[in-house]
Amino acid sequence: MITLEQMPAVLNALPDPAFVFSKSGKYVAVFGGRDNRYYHDGSGLVGLYIADLIEAEKANWFIGKIEEALQSKKLLIEEYELSNKDVKGLPDEGPQEPLWFEGRIQALDFLVDDEEVVLWVASNISERHKLEVKLRELSDTDQLTSVYNRRRLDHELSLHFEAFSRHLIPTSVLMFDLDNLKQINDRFGHHVGDEAIRTIASICQFLLRKTDLICRYGGDEFIIVLPGTDLEQAVQFSDRLVENFKQGLQRFCVDDTLVTASIGVTAFKPTDKNSKDTLQRVDSALYAAKKNGKNQVVIV
Repeated sequence: MITLEQMPAVLNALPDPAFVFSKSGKYVAVFGGRDNRYYHDGSGLVGLYIADLIEAEKANWFIGKIEEALQSKKLLIEEYELSNKDVKGLPDEGPQEPLWFEGRIQALDFLVDDEEVVLWVASNISERHKLEVKLRELSDTDQLTSVYNRRRLDHELSLHFEAFSRHLIPTSVLMFDLDNLKQINDRFGHHVGDEAIRTIASICQFLLRKTDLICRYGGDEFIIVLPGTDLEQAVQFSDRLVENFKQGLQRFCVDDTLVTASIGVTAFKPTDKNSKDTLQRVDSALYAAKKNGKNQVVIV
């Protein structure tokens, strides 16, 4: 049986640091943190306040979580990041990536110097967070082209439609595919066709803004979402795409087989009930472009 006298040794042996914070953000006690791969000795923090060490915005976040745990009396679990810019007195130069922690915060049933206190156990989860981000990227990314896939499109398009519905932020949508790709695949093999698909994806990535979105919708079909762009501007952008595709796909054109692109263009409309209405409309525009002879832009 562990005696009361032995408890400090047990607490100090914890691999993750455990902080006792007062309601005002004072470091009342620090235990553990013996895993020196991730943590430094925190004993010198006792008596200081979070606001003494952490920049105001992040310090206020910590205080808010302490108050939330005190009010709920339940275990609060939060993931958060800390970078060199969050810590006072550190130069802006430093690790490029912030450290990520999982904080487990629980109100304690006693007072220290007439203040309520919480136990805050901080676990460094930087490696786990990096892996989770990588897995999310893989689940959202098309393997052939490295642009987003249909799953990510559904999510992003819904968010943009909500912004349009609430704030009337204009958003245009383009759908395009390659003309005569089947002939290229049949003649030279699918590896050449795949190279043509990668080429147009790279062209789009070069031309798009950071706020724009390109997704591979399936096969050689792509969808581009242009937030903050009205229909007229989207048509101008489509013309740029056509010219750049013409140059970029020229090396795939052999004899009488021309590899070009057909494009449908539309924008969110007040009559759209949801983003699916927009997709159906732009899909019809692309179909019309193919039916009318390919290598053209159709606006709806």
